Amino acid sequence: MDTDTSLAEESNIPLNPRQQVEVRPGMKRKPMTALNSQKEKSSSRNRVLITVLMVLLVLGILATAGYFIAQLINSKYFFCSRSVKFIPLDKACDGMVDCSGGEDELTCVASMTVNTTFPVRLVSEQSVLQIYSAGTGWRSVCSEDWTQQHTEKACQQLGYTYKPNSSSISVQNLSSSLKTGPFSGVRVAAETTPFYQTVIDRQACNSESVISLTCSDCGERGRSDRVVGGVDASIEDWPWQVSLQQNGQHTCGGSLVSSRWVVTAAHCFSGSKKELSRWRVVSGRTYMGTLGGSYVDRIILNGDYNAASNDYDLAMMRLTKPITVGNSRRPVCLPPKNLGLKAGDSMTVTGWGYLHEKGKVSPVLQKAILPLIDSDQCSSPTVYGDSITPRMLCAGYLEGKVDACQGDSGGPLVYLSEQWQLVGVVSWGIGCGREGQPGVYCNVDEMLNWIHTVMEKNP
Repeated sequence: MDTDTSLAEESNIPLNPRQQVEVRPGMKRKPMTALNSQKEKSSSRNRVLITVLMVLLVLGILATAGYFIAQLINSKYFFCSRSVKFIPLDKACDGMVDCSGGEDELTCVASMTVNTTFPVRLVSEQSVLQIYSAGTGWRSVCSEDWTQQHTEKACQQLGYTYKPNSSSISVQNLSSSLKTGPFSGVRVAAETTPFYQTVIDRQACNSESVISLTCSDCGERGRSDRVVGGVDASIEDWPWQVSLQQNGQHTCGGSLVSSRWVVTAAHCFSGSKKELSRWRVVSGRTYMGTLGGSYVDRIILNGDYNAASNDYDLAMMRLTKPITVGNSRRPVCLPPKNLGLKAGDSMTVTGWGYLHEKGKVSPVLQKAILPLIDSDQCSSPTVYGDSITPRMLCAGYLEGKVDACQGDSGGPLVYLSEQWQLVGVVSWGIGCGREGQPGVYCNVDEMLNWIHTVMEKNP
């Protein structure tokens, strides 16, 4: 049988041949395995990011918890670093050694009693310079032969060293108690000789004038209430006001009287408040805050302070480093002796204390204007009776409403003459703003000798 070769050839051709597709570059679909790989990488990155965020969150929570735990422990216990143990805070500075080496009794509030007369002072509203000697008492200093060196040495003796300045006042313009002397004249002396030893007694001034001294730019006028009935204030107007804080809590007010010294109340350091490292002095703030406080290396109470009677209620704090003087941080002036205040004179009290009795601390500095109350009226049986001593003065309204309050303790009561003068320190009172119970302040005029002596003995 013949073979059909043409059929054999045709059988090699597909019955349904597919049309060939031309492959073009870039048109291939990516394999499914590549897409899965990208999703897995993205998911892995997300898991890593979430893990990192969770770790940071946990670390943040732990750090915050650790801070508050440390603050709580610090507020209750004193850490003995040498013996590596904690003791209750009230055992620190109690006069008994509880830590190895007695470290719990090393950094404590001290007291100082002064039985001598500080030999240099300013007197009257005219700030007349006087020198004291045991034999002749107080003498006004004549202006003849006076030099800038004398000005600087006298101010240094008083504890001020910033922009000291002096001027002459005619004897005829002095108050009657100062016109007749006695007087002192200055003489040339070695630079190391204390100022009060550079004078000689005189019956009269040849120049017929005496020296008036201004030792710093303290108490400059501003642009223009624990304070009950007060109004908001700006620290730039009251730049000497500071907050005394123990363990980060506002406890009392205080006043800068130099770049390194703060005047406050002795009663602020009662109980377990005697360990220095717990205290900070926060300055330059209108709004209450805890950051940026100055460390303290001395707290000195008046040695005659009586907690029962509130007499001699004054203390001083020395900052570890001087503050930088500026618009929001500036000392107030200590007043000259016998400033001549009288009942009705306008005073200003400032602080962050309670806005009303049994209230809470104000977040914003407050101020209130108060009249000085006559001492005889304040010590009358209908007010405070014999609780008022010469180391106290009263200011406020007998009808109440405007007053200092808890949290204002230690803060300033100031009076404006040529400059703002610190005439009182918030001390005590019955309630806040009650009728017939005005605020009682430590009388700075009576404490000047102690203040100047503390500053001189603790340079």
